[in-house]
Amino acid sequence: MSDEDDLEDFEPDPDDLEKEDDEKETEEWEDYRKEGEELPEEWMPSPLTEDMMKEGLSLLCKTGSGLAHAYVKLELKERDLTDIYLLRSYIHLRYVDVSENHLTDLYPLNYLTHLLWLKADGNRLRSAQLNELPYLQIASFAHNQITDTEGISHPRLGSLDLKGNRIRMVTGLDPQKLISLHTLELRGNLLDSTLGINLPKLKNLFLEIKNTGPKT
Repeated sequence: MSDEDDLEDFEPDPDDLEKEDDEKETEEWEDYRKEGEELPEEWMPSPLTEDMMKEGLSLLCKTGSGLAHAYVKLELKERDLTDIYLLRSYIHLRYVDVSENHLTDLYPLNYLTHLLWLKADGNRLRSAQLNELPYLQIASFAHNQITDTEGISHPRLGSLDLKGNRIRMVTGLDPQKLISLHTLELRGNLLDSTLGINLPKLKNLFLEIKNTGPKT
């Protein structure tokens, strides 16, 4: 069986992927913000290394014609990473967790065309933009510094989490491309309207509309 066959048949199970308690996570983030602490502007460079990769890789699966094998799951949580350039070479990865680091962009993930599941919560991302990933089904960018929803066009994406960011307006979510998106999480942003949310398969929408009136 080829990689493509495996990916076509994939049906993500939130329990198997150890989904965290979203409500607890949101409360902790709000508490942090209320304390008035500012995120540091600079971090010491901390690139991803081969040793970190060896520690984080798991789930050995067949690839290509089925005669070769590769690890397809990678967990790199809380490693103080500022650079994941090394991921460009790990093209067979399907599940990637780089949450709770200091990443400002995810461009090396553009090379992971077999990616099914991505979690990049708690970084310093200003954008969720990636090249179109043909098999990506679940993506979470919660609690970053993202200011817009541009550059998200994965045809099989079913669940997108953008809570706890700095989004003021929803733009760029093309209903002709996001034909599978059924769950969109936008709570904890700075939205003042629902304009820009026009998705054919959307069933679950979570958001808050901020009061735009004058402060007293």
